[in-house]
Amino acid sequence: MKKQKNLKTAEIDQHLVDNSEQIMTTNDGVPISDNNNTLKAGERGPSLQQDHIYFDKLMHFDRERIPERVVHARGSGAHGIFEATADLSQYTSAAFLKKGTVTPLFTRFSTVAGFKGSTDLARDVRGFSVKFYTEEGNYDLVGNNIPVFFIQDAMNFPDLVHAVKPEPNNEMPQAASAHDTFWDFISLMPESAHMIMWTMSDRAIPRSLRMMEGFGVHTFKFVNAQGKGTFVKFHWKPRLGVHSVAWNEAQKISGFDTDFHRRDLYEAIDRGDFPQWDLGVQLIPEADEFKYSFDILDATKIIPEELVPVQIIGTMTLNRNPENFFAETEQAAFDPGRLVPGIDVSDDPLLQGRIFSYMDTQNYRLGGPNFHELPINRPVTGKHNNQKDGFARSDIPKGAVSYFPNSKAVGCPYHAMLNDGVGFESHKQPIEGAKVRARSDSFADHFTQARLFFNSQSPEEQDHMVNALSFELSKVNDVNIRKRELAILNQIDQGLAKNVGSNLGLTPPKELDPLTLKFARQNHPKYPLKPVKPEVEKSAALSMKVKDGEGTIKSRKVAFLVDHGASKSSIDKMKTALEREGAQAVLIASHVGKIRFKEGTEEDIQHSYLTEASVCYDAFYTAAGESVKTLAENADYLHFINEGYRHCKALAFAQGAEELAERSFIKKDKGVIFESKDNLTEDFIAVMKGHRVWEREKSRKVPS
Repeated sequence: MKKQKNLKTAEIDQHLVDNSEQIMTTNDGVPISDNNNTLKAGERGPSLQQDHIYFDKLMHFDRERIPERVVHARGSGAHGIFEATADLSQYTSAAFLKKGTVTPLFTRFSTVAGFKGSTDLARDVRGFSVKFYTEEGNYDLVGNNIPVFFIQDAMNFPDLVHAVKPEPNNEMPQAASAHDTFWDFISLMPESAHMIMWTMSDRAIPRSLRMMEGFGVHTFKFVNAQGKGTFVKFHWKPRLGVHSVAWNEAQKISGFDTDFHRRDLYEAIDRGDFPQWDLGVQLIPEADEFKYSFDILDATKIIPEELVPVQIIGTMTLNRNPENFFAETEQAAFDPGRLVPGIDVSDDPLLQGRIFSYMDTQNYRLGGPNFHELPINRPVTGKHNNQKDGFARSDIPKGAVSYFPNSKAVGCPYHAMLNDGVGFESHKQPIEGAKVRARSDSFADHFTQARLFFNSQSPEEQDHMVNALSFELSKVNDVNIRKRELAILNQIDQGLAKNVGSNLGLTPPKELDPLTLKFARQNHPKYPLKPVKPEVEKSAALSMKVKDGEGTIKSRKVAFLVDHGASKSSIDKMKTALEREGAQAVLIASHVGKIRFKEGTEEDIQHSYLTEASVCYDAFYTAAGESVKTLAENADYLHFINEGYRHCKALAFAQGAEELAERSFIKKDKGVIFESKDNLTEDFIAVMKGHRVWEREKSRKVPS
């Protein structure tokens, strides 16, 4: 299998171009003697129409931008490998899932709603798509960081996207759902209730792309060598844990660094902190298809892990950044219909529609039907069929025929089964039913799982959801839309609806709005149907809160706040302890350049309070030394620690530096560590492993 990895690397590498020490040429390889001046009739004369070198250059420039994706336009990608670690042969014949197999891959993370130039920190769903270059062809696991979706049927997908995108009359707001058209649509679609709980939670503002879960969203099928099917749900579990940023923090990061997530991923891989996720599956026998109180084909529902545990079957490691963002990340084409033998789709109506939509989108966006010949999309196995011609064809097919069957091309090529191979076959399932435009009543319970998600959150996470819903709905100008959504929230949890309503100055209606009911009854004429009692009322897997004794600080960025006269020994002691746990120590001073330590040595500092922001760091350490005096008068330093405290982060103060906390609004709690009172390094690390001190929000009434 190592050979397979090298095949893909070689495939990419053969297209790499190194321009160093090369003579400049045209696109046809003709040497260029002057790339600064157009061809003119005299030095001050008019430019000439015959300047083919200029036209060649400008025509390429004029066409450099391709249409951006309608959704998931802003993305970041990386290469890596997947190693299968479990024996799944009784469930699937997929070769890349055979235990011990190592498969090269490319992963792209993205936001959904914003344009290509929007911020990384929007409150939004994140795409999480993986292209496996398997020995049986490419397999795309196209997912999100949220396991459910807004809608149940693909027919509504264009409407959802039109609603969440900037409003067509004024092209505002960018990369935001906090506006009338989105909530108008959502308040008329009660099937979106579960997804809204997720997007209004901290899941929608991850700390890092490396610290978010991934889900296949839909129910797929495994098919074994005997043709037996098993329903499957895919889960990516990050080794670094699942963490978020605070909403106030996210807004500020968007101002300081719109590329925050992209930069974080790129720099982590660049320094060798390779992100890893374990791939897990939930397996449901075909006999259990109708076992639960929900429909497993409904994309607005999860299968609680208490009912079907997640089994880990392999690990993904991202270990190489793209050489060229456009050629790889931007041109990567994903499609849930890119399947390999052993994996198939289910009858989920949203998934069924995506199979066409994704392929059609790539065909349009990448200029025609040959997008699979781009290096980033090309399978390691090569491709062999009778399809020729079309825009952007890079292969040069041999032979005189382009049809099947034929007798002139020696096999033309053969079907896999005629050549002792294993071809892709859809799972043979019995199908019976009339052709109808309708929806199963098993899809009609819209609030039970939304309630499950809300009940599974910690008190702090629930407060964040109240704040998020209040923020979003306060941006809605039409009070009728606000009331309709409050009525939906009231079906989920009365306390939730009351708290949001209080922030909006409204009393939540007890019953759904007649207009909401009208649209719901178009799918289910007798709506609302009486829901079946759920099997699970609360699920620990749905909360992001770190359990005591768990967590890691690997790759976390800790700001060491220093100035002239700081104690080098104080810095080195903490730095050694943090780096032993895999964290980064970044020194920040009043200016860039050299600073002198108390011990007399000097060091070059690359970061200053003027160029850095507290929101871009995970924790803060103030060293001992004479620098305490100057920091006490430094407003930027005091802003750093105050803001870090507001965002519920850990702050550690060395002996003698505690007085700096007294000049701020910081109060001692478990996340404020004083060397004179606490076990400085151990306590600091322990708090960081818990991610945040969220309870600080209530005890100090500090909105994060």
